[in-house]
Amino acid sequence: MKTKEKFDWNYFIRHIAIIAVPVALQNLLTTTGSMVDTMMLAFLGEQTVGAVGLCAQFSSLMFSCYWGFVGGGMMFFSQYWGAKSGDGITRSFGLTTSFMMTVGCIFGFLAMRAPAFIMNIYTDNPEIQQIGISYLKIVGVAYILQVLAMAISALLRSIEQVKIPLYGGIASVISNCLFNYLLIFGKFGFPQMGVRGAALGTVMSGVVNLLFLLFFIVKNKIPYVLEFSRHFRWNREFIRQYLQKCFPILCNEIMIGVGNMMINIVLGHQSDKAIAAVAVFRTLEGLVIGFFSGFSNAATVLVGKEVGAGNHEVAFQRAKRLVYLCSGLISMAVLVLFAVHNPLLHAMGLSGESYKIGTGLLIIYGIAAVIRMGNWTQNDTYRSAGDAAFGSIMEITFMFLMVIPCVYLANYAFHAPFLLVFALCYADEPVRYIIMQRHMYSGKWVKPVSDEGLKTIEEFRRNHGIREKNVVQ
Repeated sequence: MKTKEKFDWNYFIRHIAIIAVPVALQNLLTTTGSMVDTMMLAFLGEQTVGAVGLCAQFSSLMFSCYWGFVGGGMMFFSQYWGAKSGDGITRSFGLTTSFMMTVGCIFGFLAMRAPAFIMNIYTDNPEIQQIGISYLKIVGVAYILQVLAMAISALLRSIEQVKIPLYGGIASVISNCLFNYLLIFGKFGFPQMGVRGAALGTVMSGVVNLLFLLFFIVKNKIPYVLEFSRHFRWNREFIRQYLQKCFPILCNEIMIGVGNMMINIVLGHQSDKAIAAVAVFRTLEGLVIGFFSGFSNAATVLVGKEVGAGNHEVAFQRAKRLVYLCSGLISMAVLVLFAVHNPLLHAMGLSGESYKIGTGLLIIYGIAAVIRMGNWTQNDTYRSAGDAAFGSIMEITFMFLMVIPCVYLANYAFHAPFLLVFALCYADEPVRYIIMQRHMYSGKWVKPVSDEGLKTIEEFRRNHGIREKNVVQ
């Protein structure tokens, strides 16, 4: 294995663009669609905006519960892709999809059958609860469709077929905006359904997204997704290895999801103005996360692929540069968001006190986001290389021992201003960044699962002075 080769910046930047730009563009379109939805719902009042925003927190909890399988699945997909193991990819996809769909069905069932219970958790405002209940009863169907589409998209991105999820995303956003307009306001003979129309529009957009994905998979004759007979060729050893690698990610995502739910409960028991401002902020936050998601996928593919192929030094050099490039681009995204926040907040229904709160939320988040996304990129890099435990332990530990206690004490014990309570949600980020950087430069996170990667790992460890006893497979 060569360790002294000059870093190939041309390949690096070109493939970041090939992978990251379509993903970032898809997320940007999705966020734009959410912004348009919020603008439409703003005509129904701030309580409606706040209610749908709280429902989005429930879907975020679902995201946290299945994202561990996405992260683990993409690690296997990308490493097997680098090792050119089609059988490994297909079996990993079948197992990943099975676990993800189980989560999607559970959350979809809860949304449709127990919406009052869900809304009672997030807010004590009866008017907002009723609006959210009518929304959840319908949108629960979309959860199942979205989870299946996410599983397929994760596979396609891992094998560098990033344009297909982009096409599906474009079609989904256009259909969502169209159906929302028709069904919220009752245009062109459609019934005027209000917030229930927004929920039904989300369901229809999920159908469109899934159909587009399947159409291009068949059209381009892409294997793996439709090879149903090979999806379930698992043995005990493969399942053990899969769950062993996924378990830290699952614990991370579920525990962080629960932690975020606890924080959102605090944010949801504020004034109507604050709840509406948070709902709008979450939509705009998606603009920044959209850029990050592109780098997350680039890190998974560009690093995981080389680890799977046994080119560990190349993966190591790429990982360090990805973190700094991500932070630089996130800084630019935040500056753009600051520049246009005034018309955006007004267009999304905020005014007076809610506008002031929304502006404060964006300023606080903008400062924290550069470090926060750097932490997330490092964590995704470790996962793609086979080290799912380190970043997960850091995130869970700081969430429950630092962030949540600070938020609850500030809100309930000291009755601190709302914006200070919100700022404490990011109190751990600078400390974690320093610890994550030390781990990045140690190289201990390179832990291959493919046969090709295992052949060359010992040489990489010797070159970086990594002693065997410090490495946990």
